[in-house]
Amino acid sequence: MRDARSTQLAGRPAKSDASSNLGKHVLRSSTLAEKRLDEITEEDLRAWRKDLSSSLKRVSRVRTATNFKAALNAAYRPYRKRLPADFAESVRLGLSFEDEGPSFEERARENQVLDDAEVRAIIAAAIEIDLDGDLARLIVLLAATGARFSQVTRMIVGDVQFGQSRLIVPNSRKGKRRHDSYTAMRVGEDVLAALRPVCEGRSSREPLLCRWRYVQLGVNTWKRDRRGPWTSSSEMTRPWKQICEKAGIDPVVPYALRHSSIVRGIKAGLPIRLVAALHDTSVVMIERHYSRWITDGLEDLAAQAIIPLLAPPPPMLEKAA
Repeated sequence: MRDARSTQLAGRPAKSDASSNLGKHVLRSSTLAEKRLDEITEEDLRAWRKDLSSSLKRVSRVRTATNFKAALNAAYRPYRKRLPADFAESVRLGLSFEDEGPSFEERARENQVLDDAEVRAIIAAAIEIDLDGDLARLIVLLAATGARFSQVTRMIVGDVQFGQSRLIVPNSRKGKRRHDSYTAMRVGEDVLAALRPVCEGRSSREPLLCRWRYVQLGVNTWKRDRRGPWTSSSEMTRPWKQICEKAGIDPVVPYALRHSSIVRGIKAGLPIRLVAALHDTSVVMIERHYSRWITDGLEDLAAQAIIPLLAPPPPMLEKAA
């Protein structure tokens, strides 16, 4: 199912991460793969989860377990009459990582939040390093919208609405959405000016962001071949490191631009529901991962609710004097 969806989205035969993850870590598991579905217990799933290679980062282990959980839940529907009544609950508890506590990635999130000056420094470094402007425009969009790489790279020329000073950002294809949906985001004139050169004279249905593709002519010899849309976030890995170095910023991941955008909205006093909607996520996720900034951002608002309760001078102070 995942491979079929990946093929549909890519427009060509494509394998999903579920193929490699489930093939390697589930189908090759001698203790689990041979069991009948109605024989699998919560203890079996918990043991499998703990046996996942220690070389895998937590995010990879969670992704693999999530794929496995989706497969088991999909199998539950047609066989539910023959499975134990608590099968779904056993799957949920057996593949949960809550007993491990917060991950390193979650604890490190604080270090991935950039202030406005650092975001500007990254954009300035990108403009200086990227002579074509393709990577720089990508980074400008990531910073201005806080969207994921997969969202901004699906934008088309018509998604830039100069008259309304806004962008139409496709929502993520995560979850169970059955149709494409979009989020309208207001942006500044500086962002619109950066996008104008790639919008003028192009069809509204063309991909907004493109980059050069190269063909190899010989050893260390490459030639520009054609321009095409970005396809993978790995395409920006190497120049991103150079950008961070040039900007004088400790190494962070490009996703830091999303973290920073969310925190910027929280600090500006925007309703949490609006921050979640603009960033195509849920209030629960915002509250779970950005609770510290929610508290800090609302502190000034809470201070405005403080009123004098004692007429000066307070009676007890007057008696003490």
